[in-house]
Formats: sequence, C-alpha cells, structure tokens
Amino acid sequence: MNQSELFSQIQQKSSFLCVGLDPDLEKIPRHLLSEKDPIFSFCKAIIEETADFAVAYKPNIAFFEALGAKGWETLAKVSELIPKDIFTIADAKRGDIGNTSKLYAKAFFESMDFDSVTVAPYMGKDSVSPFLEFENKWVILLALTSNPGSMDFQLIEDKAGKPLYQSVLEKSQEWGSPQNLMYVVGATRGELIGEVRKIAPDHFFLVPGVGAQGGSLSEVAKFGMNSSCGLLVNSSRGIIYASSERDFAQVARKEAEKLQLEMRELLEKYL
Repeated sequence: MNQSELFSQIQQKSSFLCVGLDPDLEKIPRHLLSEKDPIFSFCKAIIEETADFAVAYKPNIAFFEALGAKGWETLAKVSELIPKDIFTIADAKRGDIGNTSKLYAKAFFESMDFDSVTVAPYMGKDSVSPFLEFENKWVILLALTSNPGSMDFQLIEDKAGKPLYQSVLEKSQEWGSPQNLMYVVGATRGELIGEVRKIAPDHFFLVPGVGAQGGSLSEVAKFGMNSSCGLLVNSSRGIIYASSERDFAQVARKEAEKLQLEMRELLEKYL
C-alpha cells in the first residue's frame, strides 16, 4: 500500500486509527480458552467488530512467537483475516546486520505479506536498507518512544545540544523517503511531537500511547498532523481489553468508534 492509498483510506473512514493486536492468553476472556485456537478466535472477533473504524492493524509479533510454531501459524491466519484495504504493521522491531535484515524483510514482506514492519535503527543504514528495497512496503523506524527507558538514550544530547532521536530522524531520511519510511513517535511525548514534525514534515508517524498509556489524541493531532494526516494512532489495550466478558468484541467496537468519532472531528479541524 502506497502513501496515497493510505491517505485515501483515512479520508474514506474519517479515521487514522490503528488497532494493536496484543493477544495475551492471560488477559483474553476466559471463555475463549476452550477454543481450539483461543488467540485466533480473540483476534478474529476484534477484527470483525473494529474493521469499520480502523485504517491499520498492528499485530505485536511477540504475543504470537511466544507460543512457538503454533503462534506463527496463528499469526498467518490472523493476517489473512485483515481486509486487504487496511494497512498492516508487523510490530517486530527487527534490525540486524544486512544479510540478516534481508531475511527478516523477506519473512514479513514476502512470506506474510505485511505492508510494514517496525525496525530498530541502532545498527545504522545497512541494518535498515534491506527493508526499504521492497516496493510498496514500509519501514516504521523507532524514533521517539513512549516507554520510561526511552530517556536512557533517545534524549541524550551531543556537543551541539542535539538529542539522539533528532540525529536518527535526520540521518534516516537519507535512506528512505515519505513513500516508504515512517517513524514511531510516542503520544506521551506530546510536547516533542511538534519537534519531530519539523524534522520530518512529510512522513507518516505511528503513534502509540493513546488510551491506556495516557497520551492525548488532541495533542497528537495538534502537533503531528500534516496535509495528508500523517498519523496512524495506535490503541491496543484500550480497545481489545475494554471488556473481559463475552461481549468483549462489541465493547471493543464501541471503544474504536469513540476514537474514530474524535478523529473525524480532528480531521475536519486540521485538514
């Protein structure tokens, strides 16, 4: 999926919602545990009820690969369920030496046909470039994350006073373009989203941290939206675990719709 197709989906649905699929056997509704494949049943119900409001789904690969070979089988089945006009993100945070990254890219882009994969930039250009070689596929590079430990490295300043995350943003734009490179920018860093947008005016941002982590959707839009929206705002726990009862999927739908309605207003305000 290219940038114009993604923006078209945002316009059609008046939404820039990404639903994170983090299926934890300890958190999914208990009645699903009697199913042959509880994780698949859970994700299937969530997708069916939220697809009207989502423009992207982000399976967190760790929740699948922790289950071994069966987890990979489940991931393949889940990815097949996602409508083809909805953007897919393999939240795998890969990044290794070049020949290894090339195989990671083949795994997620060819074998599983995801539209994008999250990538860690620490090892530099040769660890990221193999992912950028696939047509109509995307790298979503970690830039400014919302976890507490992000301050250990991302905000360290060089002698000129430039934080490391800004160097990552500037350097990585030499490797890719707004057509194949996005950035992870945490919603809980609202005051810094505007700084990131100044450095990367045309790129899409994947923004986690809205909802359960306390990020403000209105602040994200205020500081991060550009002329093509430029945002995919992810909500995981706030949607998929809104209920642990048999009505979990219907409650998830209501939570997704709430966010979509707010997004509609923000799109009307800023675009």
